[in-house]
Amino acid sequence: MICTLHTESPCLLLYPLPEWQDLEVTLSRLSDMNKSERLIKRILLGNATECFLDKNGRLLLNGVLRQHANLDKNIMLVGLFNKFEIWNESVWQAQMQEGIRDIQEGKVELTERLQDLSL
Repeated sequence: MICTLHTESPCLLLYPLPEWQDLEVTLSRLSDMNKSERLIKRILLGNATECFLDKNGRLLLNGVLRQHANLDKNIMLVGLFNKFEIWNESVWQAQMQEGIRDIQEGKVELTERLQDLSL
C-alpha cells in the first residue's frame, strides 16, 4: 500500500499498490513546466510512502503523514472505492456533522448526477 497527503483535506490517502500505479501514470502526464501541476506532483509523490502492516495488523505511518492528518490513537479509515482516507476521528465526526447540516439546510449544490442519485 502507498500512503500520501490529501491536498484538500486534513487526512491521508491510502492506495492499494495497483491503484497507486495507475495514479502515477496520470501524474506522469502532468507538466513540470506548469507551476500548479508541478506542485501537485511534488506534494503527492514527495510524501508518498510505502506502508506495511505490522504483526499486530497496525499500519505504520511516518511522522510527517501523522502530523498532516493530526492522527492520534483514534482514527477513521474510510473506504472510497479505489482508495482509503485516514482521518483523525474527532475531525471526521465534526466534518460529517457539518456536511449533514449543510445538506439539510440546502447549502450543498445538487449537481445533475446528485439529482439522479436515489438512496
